[in-house]
Amino acid sequence: MSCHRIDELLELLAPVWQKHQDLDLIPMLAKLAEEAGFVGPLTDLTDDVLIYHLKMLETGEGKMIPGIAKDYVEDYDWKAAILKARGFDEGEG
Repeated sequence: MSCHRIDELLELLAPVWQKHQDLDLIPMLAKLAEEAGFVGPLTDLTDDVLIYHLKMLETGEGKMIPGIAKDYVEDYDWKAAILKARGFDEGEG
């Protein structure tokens, strides 16, 4: 795991861990893995599962997934985008 992933994981983990200060690291990871629906030994738990789950916890119910939200465009004109990608201008007939 690269340094930026470790930093991201620790940043996301800190507020959740503050709420469960009675737990040590491994029980905290096991709790998060269970919440995320992870089945298997903790040695197989990836940082991606933890980071995604922690991001979703802070997003709130009914909100858009953070990775998708940054690319979302309101009222996007798909037809014009497809035509443009294929080399047609909107003005062509």
